[in-house]
Amino acid sequence: MKGVTIGFIGAGNMANSLIRGLLATGVPASSILASDIDLEKLQVLVTNSRISSATNQQIADSADVVILAIKPQVMEKVCSEVELDQTSALPLIVSIAAGITSGHLQDWLGRQHAIVRCMPNTPALIGKGISGLFANVNVSSKQKQLAEKLMNAVGPCVWVDDESDIDTVTAVSGSGPAYFFLFIEAMRDAAREMGLSDETANALVYQTAVGAAELAISSEEDVAELRRKVTSPGGTTEKALRTFEEGRLRELVERALKAARNRSIELANEFGSNE
Repeated sequence: MKGVTIGFIGAGNMANSLIRGLLATGVPASSILASDIDLEKLQVLVTNSRISSATNQQIADSADVVILAIKPQVMEKVCSEVELDQTSALPLIVSIAAGITSGHLQDWLGRQHAIVRCMPNTPALIGKGISGLFANVNVSSKQKQLAEKLMNAVGPCVWVDDESDIDTVTAVSGSGPAYFFLFIEAMRDAAREMGLSDETANALVYQTAVGAAELAISSEEDVAELRRKVTSPGGTTEKALRTFEEGRLRELVERALKAARNRSIELANEFGSNE
């Protein structure tokens, strides 16, 4: 991303993670600008990362990529107040706000723009996230590559062709860490109930989760086959898995993800349906 100026409107946790990731990949601090309504928080970021602070308008005037890292509730106000120079090349707009469609952004910014919607997740805070991305018709192939390099700073990316698929991405990976946290929490609490100390229960459950995920990622076999290999007939694992199946775990997971996707759609509609 040599020679590219990147501006962050919003300096919260996700912006911080992206900025740290970009700096770690060699993007110079002089190429990064940030703004935030919380000037104290912004100053901490500027001091720690040595990037430059700016106003929203200064970012709109000078950045090649403008990253909207603000809450959905204030997006309309912020976009409506920013004036983009009609006579110069327009920046790539990257939004990481849930529920805000590219149509909303087009309306609020006032004209046609190259827009990439991005749904990262919280493991991005430690550089282990994954992001789902959608590009509108105004995004060039070069801009797509730029957006991908940007988000790769906090983990891999996947592209979707239909903007409505971002709602499913939100349900699967955006909200997904909480599902795993819940399962880890339930296993930990059960281990405690059966007599293990807090320290032992935590160590066993956390490392089992990490190891299972890394094994699934590194293996050429499907997770269903990995599950079968560890499930000996008549053994302890088979007994536990049968209990999960009797409780209709798969159906419950499907219902939960559909509920999350539907809520993502509802949130978009609350801002005024605009596909």
